[in-house]
Amino acid sequence: MEKNFLKDRSAIRQQDAENYLLITLLSFALTVSITRLFLGLTGYPQIGGGDLHIAHVLWGGLILFVAALLPLIFANRWVLSLDALLAGIGVGLFIDEVGKFITRTNNYFYPSAAPIIYAVFLITVLVYVRTRVRRKKDPRAQFYYIFQDMEEALDQDLSKEERNRIITILNQVIKEDSRPDLTKLAINLLEYVNNDLNYLAKQKPSVWKRWSTRIRNFEKTHISRQLYRYLLICGLLAWSLWTLSFPLNILIRIGSPAHLQMVLSQLVNNQLVRNASGLNWFEARIGLQGSIGVTLLIAAVLFIFSKDRQAVILADISLLFSLTIVSLLLFYYDQFATIIYSTIQLVLLLAVVHYRKRFLRRAIR
Repeated sequence: MEKNFLKDRSAIRQQDAENYLLITLLSFALTVSITRLFLGLTGYPQIGGGDLHIAHVLWGGLILFVAALLPLIFANRWVLSLDALLAGIGVGLFIDEVGKFITRTNNYFYPSAAPIIYAVFLITVLVYVRTRVRRKKDPRAQFYYIFQDMEEALDQDLSKEERNRIITILNQVIKEDSRPDLTKLAINLLEYVNNDLNYLAKQKPSVWKRWSTRIRNFEKTHISRQLYRYLLICGLLAWSLWTLSFPLNILIRIGSPAHLQMVLSQLVNNQLVRNASGLNWFEARIGLQGSIGVTLLIAAVLFIFSKDRQAVILADISLLFSLTIVSLLLFYYDQFATIIYSTIQLVLLLAVVHYRKRFLRRAIR
């Protein structure tokens, strides 16, 4: 008697979803940065004449529409990478004009626009981090991925690595034997994959892979733990002093009523402080930025005394907090100049994470 299986329409995460989201993130960030830079350098030109103005939010909407249509029309796997790129560009052009749609005066330079854009970016980063979490896949999900990989065989673009991954998954499905129908299908596919090698393509390492391999080899050969620690110390010290410079400058000016009045007048004139609440947020910005500078300075000192584990934990937490919380305030007050500030912090964070992964993995475990 045949066993009837209930229909299963539950969602299955796209294979390599984290890579597609990374493409979207990078294209999103670059689009907003390049757009703001281009408009600033060219004096904010307008496309159109008279009463007609074609804002770049329309181009963003058009690109998003194309990104929505592509996976509905084409089944090729490479379309997903192109779709991720277009989605990031489209969202970047769209969200860049958010200031016009949250104000009655269509104010493109509204101070709250930059934090909103950054918040949307952080939410996308959170989604990206969640997709990187590995989950145990059932046979049904495994076959989704197998069939996607077999599309490469149809295009004569299946590599040996992809073939080996298919064989590993098929063997796992056969071993589990949780569904007889899928087990039988796995046996037949495994026989095909093992016996017919005509579908394999001659793969050459991509330019990215070649250069990444060279960089890793150079790092292992020339950058020792001591040198890496020294570079981190210099980076953390320099950045902590830079981060502390603004709060210290404000604190020094408090002693001079004239200087303090000038600072407050600039904030009020630029509509960055409109009431007592706005002034409280400015005070919070000074306190948080100063705290980050102090903790990074302590992390650098811990590195100096070879307290690597404590230094990595403190630097990691400080930089993450700064990127997610403090930078929101900085985007409000310093607008898109904060992009440079956040980028430097991200580079420092990645350097700290890489140091932990390379030298402290066993110690932390």
